[in-house]
Amino acid sequence: MNNPSLFPMGEPNDAYARYFIGQSYLAPLLNKEISLSNVTFEPGCRNNWHIHHNSPQILIAVGGVGYYQEWGKPVVTMQPGDVVYVPAETKHWHGATPHASFAHLAIMIPGADVSNEWLEPVDDETYYALDAEAAQSSK
Repeated sequence: MNNPSLFPMGEPNDAYARYFIGQSYLAPLLNKEISLSNVTFEPGCRNNWHIHHNSPQILIAVGGVGYYQEWGKPVVTMQPGDVVYVPAETKHWHGATPHASFAHLAIMIPGADVSNEWLEPVDDETYYALDAEAAQSSK
């Protein structure tokens, strides 16, 4: 797969593969007071619904085309330069569209009580329906 970003693509994200549908790659860029990683998704790859406890997350799209969705809200299409702020305790998912790879920087503030709660997958039926919805809203 070609890297859609100027940032390193990293290695296959095997440690978290059980929380993804499809192949993703992870390139840690900084892990100090702030956790910063480039996450790359092959077309059709997305992570499960999840919640970041006790820390917000910032996603900065840096390559390709992807989706972000909060529970109960419409899907948001992300392109390079788009930024999403995910408040702590917000159920959400993100990943590539079915037709393009996607890369984003993921930023979190580590802490003693910070954790991720991984939930159910975004099933194919829901995912492809969202793809059709996003295509309609962009017309």
